[in-house]
Amino acid sequence: MAKPRFRDLKKGKIPPAAATKKPSRKGNGTFPDKRTRSKAFITDSFMLLMPVMYAVMYLVMGGREGFAANMLLGWIDILVPLIFIQIAFIAKSGQTPGMRAYNIRVVDNNTLTTAGFGQIAVRQILAPLSRLLFGWVFLFLRKDHRQPHEWLSRTALITTDDPRPAS
Repeated sequence: MAKPRFRDLKKGKIPPAAATKKPSRKGNGTFPDKRTRSKAFITDSFMLLMPVMYAVMYLVMGGREGFAANMLLGWIDILVPLIFIQIAFIAKSGQTPGMRAYNIRVVDNNTLTTAGFGQIAVRQILAPLSRLLFGWVFLFLRKDHRQPHEWLSRTALITTDDPRPAS
């Protein structure tokens, strides 16, 4: 289909809604925008990361001073359980609590079905490294807002109307 011409839109030959319609993802969903992805990430940070940080900081390391003395070990102790928790959530339903709140699902990029356990594990293990190495910049550079850890694991995030997992 050819791109609508501005002249036709101005003369009223094309309704404005049809001219401004964004192309959607094939299948049953579209890519979530960067704002929705960011809100889901922040929600997950508070719901999943904060309890793990509290447990590691005060139960494992003995308080703020112990964490400050061994900061690298502390962050490793925080990220490893967090990654396993996220893998468990995504493997079970295709979503973390933040993704569920905003109807986002992790799917296989080719088939648009729930991603396999290996893909989910690779995605979640590479995600902190990707974000640390400025992979989040691709949220603003790509139309589909996919980041390097999603390319490498061949996964994508899609929005759906139904928060239940797809099979």
